[in-house]
Amino acid sequence: MSSAAVTVCSTTNVESLARELRSNLTCSAILTPDSEGYTESIERWTDTTERKPGIVLYAGSTEDISATILGCRKHNVSFAVSGGRHSTSGASSIHGGVAIDLRRMRRVAVDPNTKTIKVQGGCIWQDVDEAAGEHGLATVGGTVNDTGVGGLTLGGGYGWLSGRHGLVIDNLLAVEIVLADGSSRTASREQNPDLFWAVRGAGQCFGVVTEFTFQAHDQKNRVWAGVLGYHVENLETLVSFANDLVASTNGDSGMMVQISSQEFTQGKLAAIAIVFHNGAVEAAQSVFQPLLDLNPLLNTAIERPYCEVNGMMNPKGGRGFRSVFKGVAFTTPLRPAFMREILIPELNRLYQVVPASRQTLIMFEFFRSEKWCEIPVTETAFGHRGPHQNAVIAARWRNDEDDEAARQWTRAVAKLVVLERQQRWREQGVTPDEILITEYGNYDHLSAKPRNVFGVNLERLIEIKKKYDPENIFNKSYIL
Repeated sequence: MSSAAVTVCSTTNVESLARELRSNLTCSAILTPDSEGYTESIERWTDTTERKPGIVLYAGSTEDISATILGCRKHNVSFAVSGGRHSTSGASSIHGGVAIDLRRMRRVAVDPNTKTIKVQGGCIWQDVDEAAGEHGLATVGGTVNDTGVGGLTLGGGYGWLSGRHGLVIDNLLAVEIVLADGSSRTASREQNPDLFWAVRGAGQCFGVVTEFTFQAHDQKNRVWAGVLGYHVENLETLVSFANDLVASTNGDSGMMVQISSQEFTQGKLAAIAIVFHNGAVEAAQSVFQPLLDLNPLLNTAIERPYCEVNGMMNPKGGRGFRSVFKGVAFTTPLRPAFMREILIPELNRLYQVVPASRQTLIMFEFFRSEKWCEIPVTETAFGHRGPHQNAVIAARWRNDEDDEAARQWTRAVAKLVVLERQQRWREQGVTPDEILITEYGNYDHLSAKPRNVFGVNLERLIEIKKKYDPENIFNKSYIL
């Protein structure tokens, strides 16, 4: 399908649309560049994705979103949609057009009898975790709680509970979605099942989701989680432990291994283990005792309510930087020496090329994959499902003149992870071409081809796109 059918034609079009929206919308606030609060309205988690739209719509209702989309089509004005505003790809921002901002639609309704959670499209995961926790429930969310529910969910979604309950989309029961023709539809297994199939993995390509319904699970017990920090010399030990953990856990335990510079190592590179166990401290420590025996320089691991877990990495991910992410899949066991021999020199190289980049990190996730692999890859549009794990190369820097160098570095490091993965396969007698591993769209920064994100599901996605959005109105994500 071609690129955007709706484009910003002129300032006059935008001004006419703004007047029309102000006259017709009943539940939404409309800001233009001369409005009080406009500067705050365009702020994003990363400075690299800030744009200057002609109109910012703080949406207040599904009806107003429908009217806005129809207005954009009438006046030939492009739009983008944002929820948590955490994207590093720029898909939730726009120059000159309309920024449909859902941040004021943050209602969460928990039904403890059916163990379901209804979540408006502007919610962040903190809203969901805290509301569900009040009823002794939880659903699969991300690993950072200031990210938007919408972005993570529509792109698939991994989290600390994935080892037990699968992906975020595996716990999605239904959505309310505004389509390109302005209509609002329910999509579920029973209603518009083809649209529901597409939404679970490629939702940004099909509409504005104003409400999600999730399946929740009992989570009355507290969990043990936190950050363990070490001298970088312990990195290989952490990777070896993580390999063993993935092979042995029943899904209650998971961890991430990260390389980054830290204050507790006086700005030098450190090895970080972010650990999680869905159970009491005694059971958790029996699992993670080998890491505790290494006498970490930093130890924030404590028993806490689950609703607090996804906030424990927020300080490191604070706003105010330029950022770009690049994801890449890897298979376990990961060769421990790979991080020391290849990735540490790469981080040091970035520090030399981009001096204000010392908040950059490389992180490998280690979750039990069996649960999400129970569902066939063709059951949803999400093409990345498989017995592999995700790594993210997250560059952060200060100056816009370093943008391209940082982007190129993330892609170069991702290629090194792919080469390592393929080398391990060759040693096992497996031809890399025999195994198709796609890229995780939520970590991709929109740099991959759609085939490499959706894999075997691409052709069906294209056909469903023709049905629900033939003019490609929703064009800020992958082009189908």
